[in-house]
Amino acid sequence: MIKRLLISYLFFVFSASMYSQNYINVNADVDVETKTITISQDIIYKNETGDNLNEIYLHDWNNSYSSKSTPLAKRFEEEFSTKFHLAKSEQRGFTLVTSIADNKNKVNLNFEYLDEHPDVLKVTLAEPLKSGESYSINLSYILVLPDATFTDYGITKNRDFELKYWYITPAIYDGDWHYYSNKNLDDLYIPKADVKITIEHPINYRPTSELDLLSADPDKDTKRQTTVYFGKDRTDTYLALQKFPLFRSIQTDDLIVVSNINERGLPGPDKAILTDKIARFLTENLGEYPHKRLLVSRIDYNKNPLYGLNQLPDFLRPFPDQFQYELKLLKSALKKYINNILLLNPRKEHWLSEGLQIYFMIKYVEEYYPDMKLLGTLANVWGIRAFHAADVDFNFQYFLYSMEIARKNRDQPLNTSKDSLIKFNANIAGKYKAGVGLNYLDKFTDDIDLSETITEFLIQNRLNQSTGIADFEAFLNSKTSKNIDWFFTDYVGTRKKIDFKIKSVETTEDSIKVTVKNKRNNKMPISLFSISNDSVIGKQWVENIKGTKIISLPKDQTDKFVLDYNNVIPEFNQRDNYKSVNGSFISNKPLQFRLFKDIEDPYYNQVFFMPLVEFNNIYDGLTLGTKVYNKTILRKRLNYRFSPQYATKSKSLTGSTSIFYTHNIENKNLYDITYGINAGYQSFAEDAFYTRIRPTLSFSFRNDNDFRADQIDNITARFVSINRDVGENAIVEINEPDYNVFNLRYTHYNPGRINFSSFSTDLQLANNFSKLSLSYEFRKLTQSNRNINLRLFAGIFLNNDTDPSSDFFSFGLDKPTDYLFDLNYLGRSEAAGLFSQQLIIADGGFKSVLDTPFANQWMTTANFSTSIWRYIQAYGDLGLVKNKFDSTHFVYDSGVRLNLVEDYFELYFPVYSNLGWEIAEPNYGERIRFIITVDPQVLLGLFRRKWY
Repeated sequence: MIKRLLISYLFFVFSASMYSQNYINVNADVDVETKTITISQDIIYKNETGDNLNEIYLHDWNNSYSSKSTPLAKRFEEEFSTKFHLAKSEQRGFTLVTSIADNKNKVNLNFEYLDEHPDVLKVTLAEPLKSGESYSINLSYILVLPDATFTDYGITKNRDFELKYWYITPAIYDGDWHYYSNKNLDDLYIPKADVKITIEHPINYRPTSELDLLSADPDKDTKRQTTVYFGKDRTDTYLALQKFPLFRSIQTDDLIVVSNINERGLPGPDKAILTDKIARFLTENLGEYPHKRLLVSRIDYNKNPLYGLNQLPDFLRPFPDQFQYELKLLKSALKKYINNILLLNPRKEHWLSEGLQIYFMIKYVEEYYPDMKLLGTLANVWGIRAFHAADVDFNFQYFLYSMEIARKNRDQPLNTSKDSLIKFNANIAGKYKAGVGLNYLDKFTDDIDLSETITEFLIQNRLNQSTGIADFEAFLNSKTSKNIDWFFTDYVGTRKKIDFKIKSVETTEDSIKVTVKNKRNNKMPISLFSISNDSVIGKQWVENIKGTKIISLPKDQTDKFVLDYNNVIPEFNQRDNYKSVNGSFISNKPLQFRLFKDIEDPYYNQVFFMPLVEFNNIYDGLTLGTKVYNKTILRKRLNYRFSPQYATKSKSLTGSTSIFYTHNIENKNLYDITYGINAGYQSFAEDAFYTRIRPTLSFSFRNDNDFRADQIDNITARFVSINRDVGENAIVEINEPDYNVFNLRYTHYNPGRINFSSFSTDLQLANNFSKLSLSYEFRKLTQSNRNINLRLFAGIFLNNDTDPSSDFFSFGLDKPTDYLFDLNYLGRSEAAGLFSQQLIIADGGFKSVLDTPFANQWMTTANFSTSIWRYIQAYGDLGLVKNKFDSTHFVYDSGVRLNLVEDYFELYFPVYSNLGWEIAEPNYGERIRFIITVDPQVLLGLFRRKWY
């Protein structure tokens, strides 16, 4: 052992002087049973700045798992994941640093973890590190590895080791320290270094690394093996230690590709051919790879998969196995290849490497699969092929996903720090927008071949750690004669949208004047095409459009002008890009009727039909009908819907209609103004119907500087008009005349799985009453995994001239009367039976039906629940209820809550209340209350919230 350490030390000193200014030597001893790795490590790092350094910073990302309050833990919380918070202590990893010593002065150094970055070490040097000198330190520490269920890295259920960012590494200093905490973004920023790893492990485990294998020495007596790896100019040293590794090495003409990415049904020889094809494409477009081996793991792909139809189950997947595997490997290999040769800051300059990945994926499909459609083989299926989605190319998906988030007004500038992006932008939309933008720039710079220019840039700057975005911009500017400042300022640096229209076309005897309008404040160019008989006869780029610009063209056979005819530009609204030379509005945009929602076809004014089969309540039963609407896959500003339906149980015509317009406001806290009107007609009891007409105006606010904060403030003003019609066979009586209510509501909403809060005020004004209510709810999942839920409600009538014998407009203690018909009751008029037990937490929020169920003067309540075990909780409610001509009543109840899916599926079992021991009463089953949500759109919110 001593001999091996001596040899390693001599190799370390020799290599540090021979190979690189920066050197890392890791000696690791793996203990499978305790899930630990004991490490002795040497680091040499040169100060290449003009500053003297008194301290240095080191990344220790294994320690990011050490508590529930680290930046990594908070990241999980922000994305509505409790897997880390609820994990047992032994599942979370940490680092135990025993010593950090100065190799030169042979003294121990003081070190500490930063308060806000518990995975970053601050080390105080024994003496100042001068410019041009190197520090040389030795570290001794023990890694307790986390479960791989959190980030895919750590120790798996099969006791395999997936190691990335596992040993301690230097932070970069270039005048400023660049140290970052682990936030599950795979973006550790470290200096390139020559790396030697000596790892001792059980003999039945096999290591896999991109580093070069120097030796593998098994010892049959100890059943241990010592494996030594070395790599020059490395930043990524992923290492897998597995009992039954699935990695395969394929020697191509250019490099060795090591991968465990798989595709069922695809033979090994086919994989080898495709791998060689991809390696050749990478080398031709990115330059020669500086290392012998390119390792692409299944984890790499799972963290950045091909989103969309590719993720369907195998029996539904519409793409050939060959194509599926090829793009899986291509996407992962591009990412690894680019990151290992273009050494950008992956947290601050991520958009360029990600954009290049998507840009070259677009090029690959254009070259090898030019006829591949977005829907794959489904595009040829009868019925489906009638959709516009069947017409668009496979590469259209990058525009589609990037525009999806822009239409929701949730897009962020491409140069936003990666840890400030919402998940959808970080994983999908930002990358796609960057790739589509580079393709846009490619078409605009028609005086050069942008693809070849990028290749030249990558070759010239390979492994150059000082390369940045500014160098890329300067390089492109030196090659093209066109002004491309708009790309780096407006396209990359802002949220400004691209939105043009052809305002008018005027013809004279010898010329045609086309007026193009830029509807946004930017300097981005647009392409203008001349079309004759559906064929392109001319094209030009129109630049520097401020407001409007007139383009004069010779009169020719052109019958139509089109902006961005080949759909290269990620334009926000393409529906006004067409203009006939001689034609009406109808000929410009013909009307098109489609069955089911489709991808927007900007050539047409589209109207969609969709059959409806719904269940709204027990009185109407199953409703059958159709929906006529204009909403496409991408959100529109103006949306209308008309839905006539036939109710099979009430045997009546029901339905609803609405029209709404949304103003998206950028770079302001007020980001959304929506106004419109909806109307509906349906049953509220047997043979009893209501008509509701509701014009609405709402204002939505958010923190425009931090989209991840996810706090929303909303002000809504609406006028609700209710008319009711009761038939002869109705089981309810109407004692109140039809009514109109003006409703003003403010809501502050701070969602979160660990910490949740909401506050709302509600003012209602009607002819014979006015009322004001406030509610506040707070939820917390504590460090000990205890759920605490507190809700407070207070409501008061400002005036109440309604019939004192009727509680129709009163506050409800256990069941809101819902005279505005806002709540999704399955049986709102039921006084007995299962549907009468449905619970909607509003007003008083009680679960027991007490003797004072309403308040026509004022009411105040508190609802509380806390964990007993896992999803089983205890609840308790307290309140005061005041009615006219009656004294104030103190009310309470308590019981057991089964919180199966909070707010979506819950059960409440009353135990004790003002009524006594309810659990001992006969017909106890009728006292059990339940919360259930059957609205598909509401349920989808469970899955969407972590992305947006």
